[in-house]
Order: sequence, then C-alpha cells, then structure tokens
Amino acid sequence: MLTIKKIATVALLSLSLLACSGGTSDEPNTSLQSTEKIKWKLVTSWPKNFPGLGRGPETFAKYVNEMSGGRLEITVYGAGELVPGFEVFNAVSSGSAQMGHAGAYYWKGKIPAAPIFSAIPFGMNALEMNAWLHHGGGIELWRELYAPFGVIPFTGGSSGVQMAGWFKKEINSVDDLQGLKMRIPGLGGEVLKEVGGLPITLTGGEIFTSLQSGAIDATEWVGPYNDLTFGLHKAANYYYHSGWHEPGTMLEFTVNKDAYEALPDDLQKIIEVATRAVNQDMLDEYTARNHNAMKQLIEEHGVQVKPLPQDVLIALKKATKTIIDREIADDPVFAKIYASYAAFYEDVKSYHALSEKAYYENR
Repeated sequence: MLTIKKIATVALLSLSLLACSGGTSDEPNTSLQSTEKIKWKLVTSWPKNFPGLGRGPETFAKYVNEMSGGRLEITVYGAGELVPGFEVFNAVSSGSAQMGHAGAYYWKGKIPAAPIFSAIPFGMNALEMNAWLHHGGGIELWRELYAPFGVIPFTGGSSGVQMAGWFKKEINSVDDLQGLKMRIPGLGGEVLKEVGGLPITLTGGEIFTSLQSGAIDATEWVGPYNDLTFGLHKAANYYYHSGWHEPGTMLEFTVNKDAYEALPDDLQKIIEVATRAVNQDMLDEYTARNHNAMKQLIEEHGVQVKPLPQDVLIALKKATKTIIDREIADDPVFAKIYASYAAFYEDVKSYHALSEKAYYENR
C-alpha cells in the first residue's frame, strides 16, 4: 500500500509535469471556452441563395453549425446586403466580415497573381485544379500570396468547364470580336482585349439588364444551370461553347486570419473540413444540373448552341500566351506561382491524355 508520504510525492510530481507541459507549442488553442457561442458574418459576391454559387456558402454555414453543435454560427450575406460583390476581399481583410466567398480573379487589380487561383484560359480543369491545390503545393502558394492582407484562402467550389457565353450576334471569325463589349473577368478579359474586344467587369446581378439594354454585346456567366436561372436566353440569341476562358473556375472561401486564429483548434478544423466538403459538393451539383438546364434551354426556349470557330480559338490561345508572358515579366510573384501551376499542368495533362481524354473518345 502507498503511504501518505508517497501519495503526496506522486501528486507533487504530477503537478510539476503538468505545469511544465503547459507552455509547449503543441497545446491546443483553448482561448475560447468550449461552450461559448461565436457569431461570424460571411459576405459573398453572389445573389443570396443563387443556385450553385450562392447555395455553397449556405451549405457551408449549415455544416459548421451542425458540426460545432451551434458553437459557431455563421450568417451568410449576398452581394450588396452588407458589402458590394467586389468588396468581399476588402471586408474580410479589414475584419468587418470574418469570412467571404468569391472568385480570386476579382482581385486582379489588387493582387495581379490572384487569377491563377481561379481560372487560367486554356488551363487546368476542376479535377486538375483541386489536385494542384491540395496535393501539388498550390494552396500553400495561395496562402503565402494572401498573407500580407491578413486573409487565409480555402477552396470554395468549382463550376467545372464553363460555356463561352451569350452573344447578341453570331461569331463567325476573329473580326467579329473587334470592339465587342463583353462581360468577362480575370485573365480571360485581358485575352479578349488582346484580340480587339472590350472586356467589362460586372457582378452577377448586373448582367441581365446590361445585356438586355445593349450596354454589353455579350456575356459569359457560368453555364446552363446558372444562365437559365438568370434568364440570359431572353437577352441574347446565341450560346457558344466551350469555355476557353474558364475551364474549371475555382472559387474561394476567405477567412480573416485574426478571427481564425482566435478559434479553438476544433472549430478551426471544422472550418477546414466544411470548406473541403462544399468544394466537392458544388462541382457535383453543377455536374448533376447542367445537362438538364441545357436541354431546357434548347427544347423549351429555342436557344441556338454553337461552337466557337477554330480560327477564333486559335487566336484566343495565342493571345493567352502573350498575356501570360507579359504577367510573368511584370510580376515576379506571378512568375513564381505560375511556374508551379505550369509544371503541374504539363504532368497532369500528359497523364490525362492517356486516361480521361482517351476514355472520353472511346466510350
């Protein structure tokens, strides 16, 4: 049997060890009590509850609430409810909102390399982008890029390959792009400008009225699922494919760094897991809904679906190389990130020529 003296000695030793372990860097973040309820704001660049793009953040908020047992409650705001759609990044950076959901190419004016993390014309598709980001070093470069702004990015869903867009007139040659006023963001807009077009930047909620009024001659948005919802077929007659400009547009969840680091470790992990879940779920939703929406556009609304002429695609691809080379020369950060992107792309493209592409051709 243990004597009282021995028991006291063991207890003292245990307390000493506990005190020594208290200052280690591996200690879980318990700065907030596990029962404390935390409320966050999540601002987006999309109309509230818009199919796909807008529902993704709502699903994320639902997952976080359920997994945290209500300890972290996130309220989602559509574009314009708290901040304009193009002010999402600034709101998260300043801390006026703890989270955002948008597309990285919207921040090109502030961060020239940001569009690499959304869509590169003629670049990687959704499957390949996810692989580069999560297993090819991409997300580490993304977080390094946003670190000076106090913002942490997470993958936020993808639409898959988009459509080339809606046009009021037929596109039969490169000449038809001259002076064409088209809503198109990011590097795709720079490419259009290079071949003689006039890129216009608009939020989703501004597209229909601008196309209908003639303020723009054409627009890309997403694909049949979203384009049908906006009624774009009522404002333009011709629907072109394929989406050279956005082959797998990656969206982003952004989190204010200070707000994130103030969370207990388990809530940080819940955010990470919930973003990954929504990232995959959104791509699944678009894959499941686009074909039925396309059938509806063709069979019920008489939409004319056309491929872009080969000479147009060749000109756009050539212009893409010009734009990328220019960005690399102008910005060493862009050059560093694009080097990683391009190396991964070449490898995965070679393998997919033997697997995905070959299968599509043979099935």
